Amino acid sequence: MPTAEVQTAPHTDEAWLRDLVSELSSIRRPSASTGEREAAEWLLGKLEELGFEGDIEASPAHGSYWWPLGLAAASAAAAGIAALRGRRLLGATIAAAAAAAAIDDLPPKGSRQLRRVLPQGERSQVVGEIGPADAERTIVVHAHHDAPRSGLLYSPAIPELLLSRIPEERVPDTSPPLMWPVVGGPLAVAAGAVLGSRTLTRLGTILSAGTVAVLADIGAHEVVPGANDNATGAVALIALARALAERPPEGTRILLLSTSEEATCDGMAEWGRRHFGSLPPESTFFLSLDSLGSPRLLVLRGEGMLRIREYPSRSLELLDGLADELGIELVPNLRTRNATDGCVALAAGYECASISSVTKLHQISNYHWKTDVAENVNYGTVADAVRLAEATVRRLGERWLG
Repeated sequence: MPTAEVQTAPHTDEAWLRDLVSELSSIRRPSASTGEREAAEWLLGKLEELGFEGDIEASPAHGSYWWPLGLAAASAAAAGIAALRGRRLLGATIAAAAAAAAIDDLPPKGSRQLRRVLPQGERSQVVGEIGPADAERTIVVHAHHDAPRSGLLYSPAIPELLLSRIPEERVPDTSPPLMWPVVGGPLAVAAGAVLGSRTLTRLGTILSAGTVAVLADIGAHEVVPGANDNATGAVALIALARALAERPPEGTRILLLSTSEEATCDGMAEWGRRHFGSLPPESTFFLSLDSLGSPRLLVLRGEGMLRIREYPSRSLELLDGLADELGIELVPNLRTRNATDGCVALAAGYECASISSVTKLHQISNYHWKTDVAENVNYGTVADAVRLAEATVRRLGERWLG
């Protein structure tokens, strides 16, 4: 399809996209809350208006990451103090358990046992479907409709201070490992206690106490509007639904999924536990849409909070080639040590890709900050993301990955 035709299509109209992002970002929607449910119902209504059969999957969930990870870090800090006072075996045991709990709480494969004993809300996940249920191939395009809390850790002044004087070609292409201290602190306490190293024990105790302070600050902050992260992704699902309803790919099942994501991909992990068994890896493709409203579009090369997994080369080649055909310039070779929902399908062995966007400093615009409002979204980038997602779905509908 010629680029000009796609650019002027109704589903990529920037004013229409802006109106939808404004509507969704006006809903206060923390994870596993009544606001998240309201956002899910809003999104489901839009998909059903466009001819998609839809449903909301509700299930109990603890809607934070700062409580489980904060409790693990606080336990490790207490263990470090105990070890420094001579109770090394006790300190090592508690710290090792804290490290295991922190690792278990992180995506993509943690079972999140600690969250199960914490207060529960209800996560609301939207699934819209079009195409034959018995189709040989399934394409899952997914985003999330909940919004994050802020915190001093996310202040845009930090990357501006650290990166703004660096030449653009030297800006790091991989984000910092923010979760390493969360796990590293307890591990250092445990190792220090076992080895009798007071220096290592002190270091782990300090890291764990610092983690508690940072997570407590996040928990004390308010939920942000979440226009870029991730009203843009949810609205891109609506735009894609509009295009596919007008001209659906033949013989292909399309699922449009929106999750409860801000509690470190908790919703996608739960959806995978329920549905991956019915989605064969050889005939299913996952495409993640997350934070599409920064100035520059990208397709992630890899991601992971503790270790980076690389996205499948065939998937990357497909999206890179389609972007080139559409005249869309992608920021090359970026990876994140945070996580999008794409990390869950990636770890499960599917062909998959994750579309996102960044600034010239390789940062998501207004990330987890109060300025993440509809007025600060770059709708040209959102439209390009919709074009690339649509092209991916249509190409896969014509021919599968070779």
